[in-house]
Amino acid sequence: MAVVGDADPKPGPHDPRREEERIGADADARSIRSGLGLPVARIEALTDGVFAIAMTVIVLGLELPKGSGSLGSRLWVLWPKLGSYVLSFVMLGVLWIGHHYQLNHLRRTNRILIWLNLGFLLAITFLPFGAAVLGTNYADPWAVALYAGTVIFAGASLLAHWSYAVRHGELLAPGVDANVIAALKTRIWFGMGVSVVAIAVGFIDTRISIAVLLALPTVYLVRSRIDHKVVPRT
Repeated sequence: MAVVGDADPKPGPHDPRREEERIGADADARSIRSGLGLPVARIEALTDGVFAIAMTVIVLGLELPKGSGSLGSRLWVLWPKLGSYVLSFVMLGVLWIGHHYQLNHLRRTNRILIWLNLGFLLAITFLPFGAAVLGTNYADPWAVALYAGTVIFAGASLLAHWSYAVRHGELLAPGVDANVIAALKTRIWFGMGVSVVAIAVGFIDTRISIAVLLALPTVYLVRSRIDHKVVPRT
């Protein structure tokens, strides 16, 4: 009869827990031997830091115009920059969430994947510049092209990051659903396609382009099949 406070019995040689530990240890050993023993945590830390800085830097472009006019009139002059700020903050949020979902399905990383992640962060750090240009020159189609082009670059980098991980299954966490793999790619392709449309339409009317870019993040607010098949990373 068990007594309260007794220590848990040690697993026997045929205990399922010991078998799970052995399998996990073997997987870790194989990862290290094949050069895939790098943890994902450092990528997460760097990426979160870069996103935090980028989402803060974009607000520095907002400055109340000086003059003798009323506060309301001076704020009205600021609306293009304010709109660019809101758009960019939400766009960065969409990109961060997409990257976050990818990392949740990764178990390991390697040198190539780290460099692909750095390429993605390059686009993220450039987006505040595109936001500043768009806020100042919103009627110029080349300003729209610069901004949307940066979003496309970020999407392409994120797609390359995920595609490489999928091709090297040892980097993925166990139990990643095939539908999730496909859905993550589809969502990236969709965002890139809409951005291409925004660039093309910008040479007709930049107001339509900006409306398209503003509508794009709303698509990613809707729950999809990837939300129902999130597996814990081990």
